[in-house]
Amino acid sequence: MLFIGEIAGIGTSVFWSFTSMYFSEAGKLIGSFNVNKIRLAMAIIIYAVILTSINGSLIPENLNNSQLYWLGLSGLIGLVFGDACGFKALVMIGPRLTTLLYAATPVITTLIAWIFLGETLSLQDLIGIAVTISGITWVVSQRKSSQEQVFKTEGEHPDKGTLFKGILLGLGAALGQAVGLVLAKKGMMYSGSEMNPMDASFIRMFFALVGIWLISGMRNNKVTLIEILKNKKAMFLSFGGAFFGPFLGVWSSLIAVKYLETGVASTLNSLTPIMILPIIVFYYKQEVPLRAWLGAILAIAGIAIIFMG
Repeated sequence: MLFIGEIAGIGTSVFWSFTSMYFSEAGKLIGSFNVNKIRLAMAIIIYAVILTSINGSLIPENLNNSQLYWLGLSGLIGLVFGDACGFKALVMIGPRLTTLLYAATPVITTLIAWIFLGETLSLQDLIGIAVTISGITWVVSQRKSSQEQVFKTEGEHPDKGTLFKGILLGLGAALGQAVGLVLAKKGMMYSGSEMNPMDASFIRMFFALVGIWLISGMRNNKVTLIEILKNKKAMFLSFGGAFFGPFLGVWSSLIAVKYLETGVASTLNSLTPIMILPIIVFYYKQEVPLRAWLGAILAIAGIAIIFMG
């Protein structure tokens, strides 16, 4: 299929625009760490149902130790460390600043993929990435945005903290996402044999689930699991986020990585600030400033350059 990698990368951003909305709201109710561990459990259930229906088994055929190692490490770094930092920053400093820091992910990914996988990008790809990141940055770098007003958290909540701490968490999230994506490609494409993106996603998710629940057991949780499960609104929001994020989003991101250079895939995966604009307009009934639309046009121009490459 023509442009399957590019379509999957853009699709990832669409899915993550929905999941950021769901998880931000759920995080205000039960805390970002609880959302993170609940959404992984929900995602595993979704994967289990689909994989058993399609393959008749959860374990991929011809799975080797190298694939298990790299995909497992990818899940722990990207989906536990990276996402934990990202969701905490999302609730602490809001989607605008968090997404602005996430804009560094494609640059970090490109550098790591060049060093670790030997991937090189053409001049046209680099220009497309630069233009796209500029558009994304322009959208989210406004001093005050409609998105920030919508997602503002008032009063005491589990992730209240300082601006500096939120920025460090946002940068940690960008680094975790970049490393996780490169390691996922290593395990899926360069560890003996190629693997189906959905199988690879399930392995990443499984290791992430084990990792975060082990961490949960060592924490002094203020909110018990029973209290979390009783919060029906939080469960609904977490399931919506799990379906669009860890299931559809992670799966489509690995499809993009399979067919594209990792830096290009990461750029297309980072278009969430652009994709979330219609949600702000039609769902929240908020006015989006002209600057945001101009930034979106610039980002789309960057995507066009990548497609032409």
